[in-house]
Amino acid sequence: MNHLRNETSPYLLQHVNNPVDWYPWSDEAFQRAREEDKPVLVSIGYSTCHWCHVMEKETFEDGDIASFMNRFFINIKVDREERPDVDHIYMEACQALTGSGGWPLNVFLTPDGRPFYAGTYFPPEPVHNRPSWIQVLKYLNQSFTEKREVVEDQANRLFGVMQRADSVFTKEDNQLETPGEGLFTPARVNKIYDSFVGRLDKVYGGFDGAPKFPATMSLDYMLDYHLFFKNKQAFDFVDFSLKKMIYGGIYDQLGGGFARYATDRAWIIPHFEKMLYDNALLVSLMSRMYQVSGDELYLQTIRDTLAFIGGEMTHPEGGFFSALDADSEGEEGKYYVWSEQEIREILGEDGDVFCAYYQVLPEGNWEGKNILFRQKGLQTFASEVGWEPQILDQTLGKCRSKLLDHRANRIRPGLDDKILLSWNALQCSAFVHAWYATGTAEYLDTAIKNMDFLLKHFSRKEQSSALWHTWKDGIAKYEAFLDDYAFLIAALTDLYEASFEKEYLEQAIDYARKVMEEFWDKESGLFFFTGSGQKDIILRKKDLYDSAMPSGNAAMLINLQKLGFMSGDEIFAETASRMMRSMKDATERYPGSFATWAKAMMYETMGWKEIAIVGPNAFAEAQKLNKLYLPARILMISQKENNTYPLLAHRFSEGRDLFFLCENFSCRRPVTNLDSFLRMLQA
Repeated sequence: MNHLRNETSPYLLQHVNNPVDWYPWSDEAFQRAREEDKPVLVSIGYSTCHWCHVMEKETFEDGDIASFMNRFFINIKVDREERPDVDHIYMEACQALTGSGGWPLNVFLTPDGRPFYAGTYFPPEPVHNRPSWIQVLKYLNQSFTEKREVVEDQANRLFGVMQRADSVFTKEDNQLETPGEGLFTPARVNKIYDSFVGRLDKVYGGFDGAPKFPATMSLDYMLDYHLFFKNKQAFDFVDFSLKKMIYGGIYDQLGGGFARYATDRAWIIPHFEKMLYDNALLVSLMSRMYQVSGDELYLQTIRDTLAFIGGEMTHPEGGFFSALDADSEGEEGKYYVWSEQEIREILGEDGDVFCAYYQVLPEGNWEGKNILFRQKGLQTFASEVGWEPQILDQTLGKCRSKLLDHRANRIRPGLDDKILLSWNALQCSAFVHAWYATGTAEYLDTAIKNMDFLLKHFSRKEQSSALWHTWKDGIAKYEAFLDDYAFLIAALTDLYEASFEKEYLEQAIDYARKVMEEFWDKESGLFFFTGSGQKDIILRKKDLYDSAMPSGNAAMLINLQKLGFMSGDEIFAETASRMMRSMKDATERYPGSFATWAKAMMYETMGWKEIAIVGPNAFAEAQKLNKLYLPARILMISQKENNTYPLLAHRFSEGRDLFFLCENFSCRRPVTNLDSFLRMLQA
């Protein structure tokens, strides 16, 4: 047994019985490397990573290979979800060296932590122009002992590249604005939109080709663009893309929930792992689409996805687990796929219509088995086969229930049951957004319970407004990162605008000030990914571009935009303005990588709608307004005199309701009922 036995990460515990003498990321490991003057192998993955499992079985469980690793290297195993800071640093090194990245990520370091070689998966034998793992190990051991000056030179040059990498995308624009032509204009917003249009897959939806990720942030931008500019093309593409996903194999047609990505262009073949953050972001987007369109398909998909989260991804105290594995019984997707014969035996006479609707073939539609997916909506299919839509819907529903019951008896995929602050905050916001859209009280209750859990278990008692990153089995660990704070602040603000409990808003403001204190880089005007107190990494990086989740910096930018208006703290607004100037050029050039930045800049251009409702019925009237989706909206209420916040100050009038709309630093005359206010919004 190695040094991982006391860890809580499911991924690290998967390696606890490897013959490799693994250490967790720790001072102890690097101290030993310095004392013995050995290179350090940092092997990074996560519990639901298919190729991580493959490499473990092929190499890390091999006694001879492990013996070589233990003799010549200090070996560290890292869960990228527990330590995204470590992953960011060394993934950048891998991409600089090889032009690509992925997991498992295997990086070789000098004893002081500088990388000099990196790669991803290495097979047990040479194949497809890829060396075997033992060849890599022998080559690097020989290089380190016999060509040390070459190794040191490579490490120094690579470290220099990494130090400069953040500045590639930043360029602060301090130019004077020409009157009437500010830094953020509709022309620039349109240019960014045109860039998105250039990447559209007009056949299957989404962007670019395979593998295909949901790209939720880019679709989110296009929906908001539609609402600001009345551009139906933008709405139609978001609608088309989401429905392709919902009909596709990337969506679990029986149990709800979305897989991480599709390996094909048409969304049919999923990489079967289910991640909390993907489902959170998609539920939020589908909630907004339902608010805009009223399409029942979104309502049903929201309900089914949140039922999946509630049934399979929720801790009894209200936290949300991280992920479900792609593999079951050592095979990718085995839990989810079917043979035609199996389906027909379970469904009997209903098997014909079910197999036709869900594209089930005798020979299978993927590696001899069947992934369930749809080519058409229910109404269209019912018309083609001559069924009444209501009868067809009921029949297919009964079929899905039977198959789901049968599937429950299979060996389930592994559950990564660690609870991450950032991912939980995204899911908390998703429940709030679903409550906005559907009015289902359970969703708001779930969001509140989750927030109670996060504030209880992730608060670092020894430091005011300080947070932990991960929690499992009663143990919280690792100082929180920028996206932990950013997504939590957003969730708190969402909860305030749903419940109007001022404690949520006050906590959001407190955490924003903590971020300004601990993460801000005064030279660039942007935020580091790690706090100032973290000392166990070789450099502090900035999280600038969207990946599978929004950039922590961009999410923080939107927080500061909102909180600047809500709190009246000018430093929030000033910081947000400086951040946008720094990233304006990069966002215009590469909007697909900076979609959240693009959204924030569109909000700045088109103007935030600051809405205040005061009076005895303010709470009830606000809940009616919450049913509408308005981008760049701020909503505050008071049922009594409240001079704490600028938007509410000196607006109360005893005994009557008043609705205020402020835009671009000016407020319109108040109106006294919601209908009049809605007409004002549309004017």
